[in-house]
Amino acid sequence: MLLSIIIPCYNEFGNVMPCYEGIAENVLPLKSKYDLDAELIFVDDGSTDCTAAKLRELSLQDKRVKFIVFSRNFGKEAAIYAGLSYAAGDYIAIIDADLQHPPSMISTMFEKLLDDRSLDCVAARRLSREGEPVIRSTFAHLFYWLMSRISDIKMQDGSGDFRIFTRKMADSILSVKEYNRFSKGLFAWVGFKTGWVEYPYAERFSGSTKWSFLKLLKYSFEGITAYSTLPLAISSFSGLLFCFISIILALYYALKALIYGEAVAGFPTLICVILLVGGLQLFCMGILGEYLAKTYLETKNRPKFIITESNF
Repeated sequence: MLLSIIIPCYNEFGNVMPCYEGIAENVLPLKSKYDLDAELIFVDDGSTDCTAAKLRELSLQDKRVKFIVFSRNFGKEAAIYAGLSYAAGDYIAIIDADLQHPPSMISTMFEKLLDDRSLDCVAARRLSREGEPVIRSTFAHLFYWLMSRISDIKMQDGSGDFRIFTRKMADSILSVKEYNRFSKGLFAWVGFKTGWVEYPYAERFSGSTKWSFLKLLKYSFEGITAYSTLPLAISSFSGLLFCFISIILALYYALKALIYGEAVAGFPTLICVILLVGGLQLFCMGILGEYLAKTYLETKNRPKFIITESNF
C-alpha cells in the first residue's frame, strides 16, 4: 500500500525540516506493521523565502520526498488540489507544514481508517481553541454553526483539512472541477462516511500565521456563498420587507396629515430613508455581485495553478 501525504507550504522554510522529520518518524512504524510505503508531496505555494530550495535539498536526501513549486501564490486550496492531482497513493493525507497539525496523529488516523472498514475518511478536529484570540475563536464557532444551518452540508465544529481518506474519496474530490474551491465544504459535500479523532491546540513551530482575521473572514464568506444561496434569499426578502414598510409609513403619514392636520417632517425623514434604503440596495448588490463574480471566474476556465518546478 502507498500513503500520499500532501503538505501545502507558503514561506515555511523554518518548518519544512521539523515537519518532514515528524512525519517520517510516525510513518516508519506503519511500514513495518502494514507494509505501507509513503510519499511526501510538498507543494510550495509561491513562497518568497527559501522554502523551494529546502525542498529541493530534501528531495535529494530522501526519494520519498516529492515537491511542486508554483509560479506565484495561488492559495492553499490550489495547493491541496495540486497535491491531490499528483498523489498516487491508495490513501491520501493532508497536513499543514507549521506543525499545528501534529504528525503523531497520522498513525492514529491511519490505523482507525484500516480498523473500521466502513470508513472512507478519518478527520481530525480540535478539542478547543484555547490560545487563539477570543474574537477569532468566536467567529470560527459562529461560522460552523451558520454553515450547518444554511447549507445542505454538515461541517463539524473545529474540523479542517487535516485528514486521511481513501483513493475513492480523493477521486471524487478531484472530479469537482470548480475554480473557487472550499475544501472544508468539499469534503462534506462529496459524502462518504467519516470518522473523527480529536487533537489539542498547538502553536506554530516557527514563523507567523499567513491567515489574518480579515483573510479568514473573506474565506468564510467564500464558503458560505459556495454552498448556500441563502444570502440571495435574504436580499430578496429585505427588498420586499422595505417595500411593505414604505407603504405602511406612507399611509401613516397621509392619515396623520388628514386627521390631525400635522405637517410631515420632510428633511430628516427623507435623509434617513434615503440612507437606509441606499445602504440596503448596496448591500444586496454586493451579495449579488459576489455570486456573479464566482460565475465569471468559472466561465474563464483558468488553470487553478501554474507549476514552475517539480520532481514528479
